[in-house]
Amino acid sequence: MQDFVHLHVHTQYSLLDGQTNIKKMIDKAVADGMRGVAITDHGSMMGVKEFMNTCGKKNKELKEKGEHIKPIIGCEVYVAPRKKEQKEGKQDSANYHLVLLAKNNKGYHNLVKIVSRAWTDGFYSHARTDRFDLEKYHEGLICCSACLGGELPKLITSGRVDEAEQVALWYKNLFGDDYYIELQRHKATALKANHETYQIQQQVNQELIRIARKLDIKIICTNDVHFLDEENADAHELLICLSTGRDPDDPNLMRYSKQEWFKTRQEMAEAFADIPEALDNTIEILDKIEEYSIDHAPIMPNFPIPEEFGTEQSYREKFTDEDIFNEFTRDEHGNEVMSEEDAKKKIDKLGGCDKLYRIKLEADYLKELTFIGAKKRYGNPVPESVMEQIVFELHIMKTMGFPGYFLIVQDFINAARTELDVSVGPGRGSAAGSVVAYCLGITQIDPIKYDLLFERFLNPDRISLPDIDVDFDEDGRARVLQWVTEKYGEEKVAHIITYGTMATKMALKDVARVLRVPLNVANDLCKAIPDRLPDLPDGKARKMNLSNVLDCVPELQQAAVSTDERLRMTVQYAKMLEGNVRNTGVHACGTIICRDDITDWVPVSTATDKTTKERQIVTQYEGSVIEDTGLIKMDFLGLKTLSIIKEAVENVKRSLNIDVDIDNIPIDDPKTFQLYCEGKTIGTFQFESPGMQKYLRELQPGVFEDLIAMNALYRPGPMDYIPDFIDRKLGKKPIEYDIPVMEKYLKDTYGITVYQEQVMLLSRLLANFTRGESDTLRKAMGKKLRAKLDELKPKFINGGKSNGHDPKVLEKIWADWEKFASYAFNKSHATCYSWVAYQTAYLKANYPPQYMAATLSRNLSDITDITKLMSECKAMGIHVLGPDVNESERKFSVNAQGNIRFGLAAIKGVGDNAVQSIIKERENNGPFKGIFDFVQRVNLSACNKKNIEFLALAGAFDSFPEITREQIMAPISTNETFADVLVRYGNKYQTDKSERQNSLFGDFGDDIVLVTPKIVDAPQWNTLTKLNYERERVGIYISGHPLDEYKVIINHVCNTKLSALKNDRNSLKNQEIIVAGVVTARREGMTSKSKKCGFATIEDFTESGELALFGEQWLKWEYLLKEGNFVLVRATGKPRKYNENIVDIEINSVSLLQDVKDNIIENITITVPLTEVDGLFVDELDNLLLKEGNTNLLINIVDYVSKETVNLVSSSRKISVTDELIDYLENKDGIMFKIN
Repeated sequence: MQDFVHLHVHTQYSLLDGQTNIKKMIDKAVADGMRGVAITDHGSMMGVKEFMNTCGKKNKELKEKGEHIKPIIGCEVYVAPRKKEQKEGKQDSANYHLVLLAKNNKGYHNLVKIVSRAWTDGFYSHARTDRFDLEKYHEGLICCSACLGGELPKLITSGRVDEAEQVALWYKNLFGDDYYIELQRHKATALKANHETYQIQQQVNQELIRIARKLDIKIICTNDVHFLDEENADAHELLICLSTGRDPDDPNLMRYSKQEWFKTRQEMAEAFADIPEALDNTIEILDKIEEYSIDHAPIMPNFPIPEEFGTEQSYREKFTDEDIFNEFTRDEHGNEVMSEEDAKKKIDKLGGCDKLYRIKLEADYLKELTFIGAKKRYGNPVPESVMEQIVFELHIMKTMGFPGYFLIVQDFINAARTELDVSVGPGRGSAAGSVVAYCLGITQIDPIKYDLLFERFLNPDRISLPDIDVDFDEDGRARVLQWVTEKYGEEKVAHIITYGTMATKMALKDVARVLRVPLNVANDLCKAIPDRLPDLPDGKARKMNLSNVLDCVPELQQAAVSTDERLRMTVQYAKMLEGNVRNTGVHACGTIICRDDITDWVPVSTATDKTTKERQIVTQYEGSVIEDTGLIKMDFLGLKTLSIIKEAVENVKRSLNIDVDIDNIPIDDPKTFQLYCEGKTIGTFQFESPGMQKYLRELQPGVFEDLIAMNALYRPGPMDYIPDFIDRKLGKKPIEYDIPVMEKYLKDTYGITVYQEQVMLLSRLLANFTRGESDTLRKAMGKKLRAKLDELKPKFINGGKSNGHDPKVLEKIWADWEKFASYAFNKSHATCYSWVAYQTAYLKANYPPQYMAATLSRNLSDITDITKLMSECKAMGIHVLGPDVNESERKFSVNAQGNIRFGLAAIKGVGDNAVQSIIKERENNGPFKGIFDFVQRVNLSACNKKNIEFLALAGAFDSFPEITREQIMAPISTNETFADVLVRYGNKYQTDKSERQNSLFGDFGDDIVLVTPKIVDAPQWNTLTKLNYERERVGIYISGHPLDEYKVIINHVCNTKLSALKNDRNSLKNQEIIVAGVVTARREGMTSKSKKCGFATIEDFTESGELALFGEQWLKWEYLLKEGNFVLVRATGKPRKYNENIVDIEINSVSLLQDVKDNIIENITITVPLTEVDGLFVDELDNLLLKEGNTNLLINIVDYVSKETVNLVSSSRKISVTDELIDYLENKDGIMFKIN
C-alpha cells in the first residue's frame, strides 16, 4: 500500500467547525499504520498542547512494539489581502487560507509568533496574518497552498490564472523547497451534500498541477479533515448549523461535501491513484519534520532588583562558577548531600550555571527582605528556632529557582496594600505554611504558631513549582492586575484561556434546537438526567456521558428508539458531538507573568471575560497544561468577603469615627465567641449554614483553634467525626492518644486527626520521616496511591519500632490514617479562611449595623441572600430603611439611630452622577427642606427628570411631608408627569439665581421670588402597586411585602421550600406538598403530542420555584395561575413509572390565598412550661387572642419537674392567628407552638 499521512486536519479546536477528537484521531492514525499526523486548526494553535501530550502518551505505549507516530504542529492561517492592521470594510474582510507546518523548534516558535500576532494585531472577523509577517517569521516552516479558500484556488476560480502563478512564485521564493501545492478531491456521494465542490476542485487541480510543473513546485494531496469517520458527517453538519445559526434544511447553509473525514491510507491512495507523487510527498514532508518538545523548565520572570543591592554582572565578578555550583548543590549548612552526577542534573534543570547568577542575586535580595520582615514579625533578635526555619526555606526556594516568584508576589501584594488601597487576604492554600511568606507580608498567619508546614507547600520532591493564590477584594483585583501589567509590560502578562465544552445536557439541547425539537421536550430529556448516575456494580462511580446515561435513564432509552425521527436523531448526534469544544473564555483568576514576551513561548489569542465582557489577551493553552511550557501561573482571586470587610470598616469609621485595624483585632474577643456559641452566624464567612450553626451551639467554641477544626471538619466525610470532636471537647468522652507523645500535635483537636499537616508531623515524630517523605505520605494517602503507600508503610512501622513504639499500635495508627487522610484537610487553608471568617464575626458582634450594611450592599443582586440578610437584621433589632435623599450615602450606610439606610446607588436607573450630585449638595449646604428645595439646589443636568421619577418610585422623597410618590408620578398631560413640572421649576430657579449673581449690579442678597408650582392631587396607589415599584427600582420590597398578609400560612402551613421544586425533587418523593406565594411569571406551550402545557413561577419571601402542568392539569388550573395572583398549591411528589429517581409534581389543587386564609389554619396548640405561667403572661396572651376567627385554640401547660401536663381547650370561641401572636410565641423563651 502506498504510504500517506494527513497534513491538513481540523480538530474540535477549530471551534464549531472541526469535530475531530484528538485522541480518537491519533488512535485511528496508529491503527491504520500512519507514521505521523498533523494538526492544522483554523487560525489557532489551541489544541497543540493536548495534541503533543496525547502523541507523547501514545508513543510510550507504542515503544514496546517498536512503533512511533510523529506529531506535526501546524495551523491553517488566514492571510489578509493587504496588511493585517488594515480593517476597512469588505476589501479587508476577505482572506485567504494557508497551511503552515512547523518543521523544527525554530519553526514552532515562528508559527507561535504568526498566529499570536494574527489575533492581537490582525483580528477582523478572523485572526489574520499577512505577507509581511510570513516574510519575517518564515524560517523553519513548511507552507502548503490550502483548500479552495487558499489564494491560488481563489485566483484560479476567478479566472486570474496569471496572478495565481505570480502568487505561487512568491511563496516558492520565500519558502523554497518547503512550499507545496495542495490538491483535494471531495466527490460527494450523500444526497444532502455539496456536490459542486468536487467539480470546482477538478478544474482548480488541473491548473494547480500545471503551475506546479511550470514552477517546479511539488504537489501533495490532503483531505481537509473536519471529522473522524464517515458516519460523523451529519453530526458535523449540525455543528455548522450551531455556528451559523441556521438549520439543516436552510438552502443558504454552508454545506460540506461530507467527504472530509479522516480517511485511511487506502482511501486516500484510491482517491489519488493517478497522482502517486501527491501521496509520496506527504511522506517527504513527514521526514522533514524534526521531533522536538514544546515543554520547558520554569521561565521565571525577572524581578527588578535595586542596582545598589547588586547586579548580575557584579555577582559574576564576585563569585566563580564553582562557588555557585556548590551553593546550589549543597544543603543550607554547606554540607554535600548529592552525588556529582545528581548535582549536575540539578544545575541543568535550573537552566545551567549561567542562569544561577541571576537566581542567586534574587535569592540574596529575598533573604534581605525576609530578615527585615522577620524582625518586625518576631522581634529583634529573631528567635533561633524561627531563624533556622527561615534559613531552611530560603535555601529550598533558591535551589528550586523560586526566589523571583516570591519577590514578584510580595511586590504586588505590598503595592495592593500600600499604593492601591486594595484589601488582601491573609493567605490561601499551602503557601500559608511558609515563614518566609509570613515575613514578607504575603500571608498574615504565623505558620509556627499554628503548626503549618512549609514542605506542604514547597519541597525538593515536587515535580512542578506550586502557585501562590492571592485573594483581593472584588473591586481591587482589576487594579492589581493593571499594576502588574504596567510594571512588567503588556507583552509579558496574559490571562489563561478556558474551553467550554458540550457537556451531556448541552449537547442534547444544542442538537434539539437545530432539529427543531419542541423546547419542553428537550427540557424534559435533560431533566430526566440525574446529577449523578448510579454507581457501577463494583461500586465505582459512572462517568457522566451520554453512553452511560443511555444505560441508566429510561427516558433517553425511549428517545433513542423513538418513532419521532427528530428525537431519535437528537440522541444519536448529541452522542457524537458531546465533549466538543464549544467556546472559549477567560480563567477566573489565572494569570501568566513571563520573563520574556509571552509569544516567545506560547501562542496567545483573545477571549471575552464573562464578568467584565471585555476582550482580553489569553494564552491559547489552558491552565492544566500551561505550566508544562515553562510559564509561571499566578492566581489573582476576587473574594467578596474581603469587600464586605473593607466596606464594614469604612462604615464604622463613617458612622462612629472609630478606626478598626482589622488585621490586628484580638483573637479572643468575648463578643465574637459568644456569637459563635449562639450560632448567630448568618452573614458571616464559612460558618453560616444551618448545620454549622447547630454544631457551633453544641461545641461552644472558646479558642480560635476550635474554629479552624470546625472549618476543616464541616465537609462530606470528615463531618462524621464532628459529634466525637464535640464530645471530647465537652468532656463527654475521654481524650485519648494511641501513643502519649502524639498529644503534642493532636491536643488542639482533642486527639482526633483533622489535618494533613498532623499526619506529616506525626510521621516525623513517631517514625523519623524526613520533611519530603512526610509530604510524600500526605499525597499518597490523599490520592490513595496504593503502590506508594505499600512502599512507605514498612518504613513507618520500622521507624516507629526503632523509637520504642508498639508495632500493633503503629499498625492501628496507619490504618486510621489511611481511612481518614483522604478526607483530611489542608490546615494552612483552613486557618487562613477561619481568620477571614473570624474577622467577619468580630465585625458582626462588635459593630452589627455597620457590618450588616456591608453584607447587604454586596448581596443586593441576590434576592435569596438579601431577604435572608434583611430577616437577620430584623432579628438583631436593626431596621433596614429605604433610600432617602437626606440620609442615604452612595452605598448602604448606618444612620445616627443605628439603623441601615439603603444607598442611592442601589436604585436602578439613577446614575452615579446623580447620586454624587445629591450627596455633594447635601454635604455642602445641609439637608433638603422639601421637594422644591431639592430641585432648587441639586444639579438638574446630573439629576434629571428620569432620575427624580426613579428616586420617587423607590421612596427616596418619602421624608418630605408635602408630597407623595403618587403626586410626583401623577400625569399632567399625555407625555408629562409632575416630575417634569418640578424640573422646569428647578431649572428656572437656578437660571434666575445664576443670572442674578452674574449681573452688572451683583447679588443684592434678596431671595429669589419664584412661585412654586401647585402640587397636583393624585389617588393613592394600592399596596401591591407601591411595592412592585419599589422592587422594580431596588430589586426587593422595602416598606413591606405583598405576601405579608399571608406570612403565617407561608411560614407555618406550607411544608415545602419552593426551591425544592427545582433543586431537591428527590426529597419530595411520595410526599404531600403545600406551597404558597405570588405568581411572578407564566408561559404556555405545547407538548410533543400537541397537548397544551404551562409553567408558572411562584415566589415567596425568600425563593422561587417553577410548577409544570401538562394537559388536563393546565386546562384545569391555568385561570388561577396568572401573574400577580397569590396562590396556595397542594400537590404530591410522584416518582416516574420507569425511573423512580425522577420525581414529578402532580398538582392536586390550586387556591387563591385570599379565599382560604381564614379557614386554612384549623388548630393552634401552644405548649407552655408551668414556670412561665404568671399574671403578666396571661394578660399578654389574652390581649393577643382577642381577635376572633376560625381556629381552634389548645393550650398545654407542662410541669417538667413532675412531668405532668394539663390540656386546655377553648370551647367558647375560636381565634384568629395573627402575626403579632406568632411573633410573641416565637420570641418567648421556652414556649412552643404547632399549627394544624
